Amino acid sequence: MQQPHLSSTGSATEGIAPAAPAPAPPPAPGAARVLVVDDDATVAEVVAGYLGRAGYLVDRADDGPTALIRAAAHWPDLVVLDLMLPGMDGLEVCRRLRARAAVPVVMLTARGDEDDRILGLEVGADDYVTKPFSPRELVLRVQSVLRRARPAVAAGPLAAAGLTVDPAARRATKNGTELALTLREFDLLAFFLRHPGRAYSREDLMREVWGWDFGDLSTVTVHIRRLRGKTEDDPARPRLIQTVWGVGYRFDPGARDAEG
Repeated sequence: MQQPHLSSTGSATEGIAPAAPAPAPPPAPGAARVLVVDDDATVAEVVAGYLGRAGYLVDRADDGPTALIRAAAHWPDLVVLDLMLPGMDGLEVCRRLRARAAVPVVMLTARGDEDDRILGLEVGADDYVTKPFSPRELVLRVQSVLRRARPAVAAGPLAAAGLTVDPAARRATKNGTELALTLREFDLLAFFLRHPGRAYSREDLMREVWGWDFGDLSTVTVHIRRLRGKTEDDPARPRLIQTVWGVGYRFDPGARDAEG
């Protein structure tokens, strides 16, 4: 059966009525809690229905202040957040959520609003989906983000150039000071520490860190810039995460050692 695609107005494309899916079964004990924030009731209902059928415990809010209240009352494992909200937009909601804890955020944006998508990544969104979108695609994105957010119990700590990453604890430090990293920033830093000295293209990093075979490569660029801002002594002249012109990026812990 062909799946509906939800537009920025909540309407469905390809002639499929945007009816809500069948009621979801009760979530399993310990199911991940997802907060869906969208002022379009149709979009919120369909998204919540699909997530519920996928086994998630879903809460909903139709504006920014309500989202913050719901999050404070029952802290979510992930937030699906519309960028365009009345009163307090999604960027501000994301900032306030990220100021409290590193909750993963999947942002919904209108197609073509590249600047807004980049802003969403800049304030800490871990992923984004452009409208119109397939609810099934969104569920897959949610599953991917939550899967990467789980502690890697078998992975041991990593250390180089004054940076340490503990994948099991999802904790990173620089010279003993804890770094406030988003989910993807953490994964990106851990990947670099595991593979020092090798140059990777943006396509390589998207596949290895994000788990996508295709996507908007500006996502990688934005995360590299943010990660440099948190790990480099001088982000304007990065030494650890170096640009390899015509290729991509390389993590070079020896550059810091040589400098010191």
